[in-house]
Amino acid sequence: MTHTYWSAKDFDVFTLDGLDSRMTALQEIIQPKFRELGDHFSQHLSAHGKGEFFPHVAKHARRTVNPPKDSWVAFAPAKRGYKALPHFQIGLWSTHLFIVLAIIYENPDKKGIAERLENHMDVLTLLPEDFIVSGDHMKPEANLINEVGTEGLEKILVRLQTVKKAEFLVGRHISGEQAAKMNEQEFYHFVEDTFKHLLPVYDVVINSFD
Repeated sequence: MTHTYWSAKDFDVFTLDGLDSRMTALQEIIQPKFRELGDHFSQHLSAHGKGEFFPHVAKHARRTVNPPKDSWVAFAPAKRGYKALPHFQIGLWSTHLFIVLAIIYENPDKKGIAERLENHMDVLTLLPEDFIVSGDHMKPEANLINEVGTEGLEKILVRLQTVKKAEFLVGRHISGEQAAKMNEQEFYHFVEDTFKHLLPVYDVVINSFD
């Protein structure tokens, strides 16, 4: 039987009760994979030529009571901190895995980013039909871009400009069951393909495009 990269055990970490037990499982089961992915895909993204990317494995260090409901490794062109920058993420909820480009509420250029995306909407509308969009990284739900359409995208981008806590995430979700069927080569190829489609969006976001 071919060894798969992810397993049901990884996703079950987010169903464990208690902060200590969940954090221990997260550190022992999931974070080693995040570090592997971080080492590999920081080099992959750096090869795009728009800055050197560095991996940031979420530590959830400020938590004292509530266990994390999701976790991730982020990629940004900065050694320290990433939340104020447009960044990529590979992460898990209990139900699914996500690979996204994220502009979250700490970003100081949300208005400029939204305006650039509004002016180059085709980088979003031409994404493959399984790509999703979300306005809140704290919620697991997202909508398919081809279902929300241009009008829905415009509403999310207007909100990004006008609401302090508004966010913008675009990428792919795959169910835990689907992820657990992929071997390492298949999963890495899936991530590479997702990033290939997201990098033109990133170029518009950072105002570095032809």
